[in-house]
Amino acid sequence: MSATITIRRAEPGDFAAVQAIYAAPKAQAGTLQLPFPSLDLWRQRLQAVDPNAHLLLACADGEVVGQLGLYGSTNPRRRHVGDLGMGVRDDWQGRGVGTALLAAAIDLADRWLQLRRLELQVYADNRQGIALYARHGFVEEGRHRDFAFRDGAYVDALSLARVRPGQDPAISP
Repeated sequence: MSATITIRRAEPGDFAAVQAIYAAPKAQAGTLQLPFPSLDLWRQRLQAVDPNAHLLLACADGEVVGQLGLYGSTNPRRRHVGDLGMGVRDDWQGRGVGTALLAAAIDLADRWLQLRRLELQVYADNRQGIALYARHGFVEEGRHRDFAFRDGAYVDALSLARVRPGQDPAISP
């Protein structure tokens, strides 16, 4: 049975639910988070959110099942750019949570924040994530060799970006 996924802004009181996402092995392995994430660290992150950061949560059955951060650039020459980072709770991966979060972030970026370009890095072995981003118009722009140390080995990452359709004739929707 499939649950309805709703998206909302993260609130300071959500720190334990967000910490639980990144404490799980799969979500942790797909991000730059370290094992044993601190509750206090997540409490601080959600209490002192930068005005250029938009933290979204995916909720299903009354529980937080995913988190996405959309970070607007503060550099005056790159104010049209947003950077994305996302994690989905292990037991909810492959069930539409990433799709719902990404769609909400793209809508926010395109229709409300005037962001023309969205950027992200994804581990090169994350086929499911790469396919998700491709379905939403992200294209590969480069490879970072030995990008991060994960589970005892260095891993590569890909840089992906999406330029808002209609903004660049070289980019097809």
